[in-house]
Amino acid sequence: MAKAFSVASWNVEHFGAMNKSKTKPKKAVAPIIQYLAQQNADVVAVYEVVGSIVYDTIVSVMPGYQFHITEGPQTQEILVGVKRTFSSFFTQRLDFKSGVSVLRPGALLTVQVDGKAYPLLFLHLKSLTEPRGFGLRDDQTERALKLRNALDATPAGGGQANYIFLGDLNTMGMNLTFSTKDVSADEEVQRLQKRVRSRKMQVLAKSYSETFWPGSKSSYAPGNLDHVVAADHLQFKAFGSAHIDIRGWPQETTPEKRDAWTRKYSDHALLYFEVQKV
Repeated sequence: MAKAFSVASWNVEHFGAMNKSKTKPKKAVAPIIQYLAQQNADVVAVYEVVGSIVYDTIVSVMPGYQFHITEGPQTQEILVGVKRTFSSFFTQRLDFKSGVSVLRPGALLTVQVDGKAYPLLFLHLKSLTEPRGFGLRDDQTERALKLRNALDATPAGGGQANYIFLGDLNTMGMNLTFSTKDVSADEEVQRLQKRVRSRKMQVLAKSYSETFWPGSKSSYAPGNLDHVVAADHLQFKAFGSAHIDIRGWPQETTPEKRDAWTRKYSDHALLYFEVQKV
């Protein structure tokens, strides 16, 4: 099957800047943007972006893209770029804030290829393992699944929208104080897989399960946080036994090299995939 378009999805960890008032990030922006540009993806999504920090570099390094960014009181924006050779339509979806003003909205980009619409919803869901964080992720995920129904019902969807939602879904589990009812990170991922199957969607297999790792000096173990969920009629290029090619620190062969990669770029690996034409 022929490729419709490719996507690169990456949490860049604020470029080391933790809020919008930071004008000088801790990490050099240019190498991070250059690494993103090297993927040559048709669509790029970058999470935890401070627009004032990234603007000059990204428009100069990636001049062939049209960029959109979410806005609001939240400190962690989502930046979406699409090659100018594609027709597309961008919408900021405030409903994915789940009624919490400082949470990230969804970024919905619909790409047109050969007269077919491909809606891509980019999400950065609530983190934290406390019950409130878990509950907000649950609500945000349900909204993403319900959007499939709305898209199916549109003329462009034709009863079977070519829908994909993806990003840093923060599947880190839940810890309950004074309880044996904790939910492990693995259980939250398994729950997501079962949940989307009931809606005729699938969590795409990755070349490496763990995509988050703060480095060997951190108390955090590698985490399976970043995912791509797609309508199950869609087809994707295979990377071995996977459909998502994980690029970055998981490919490095030693802890020292992994540490060096995360220091230079991000504690999240980059996700790359190619959607085949329907």
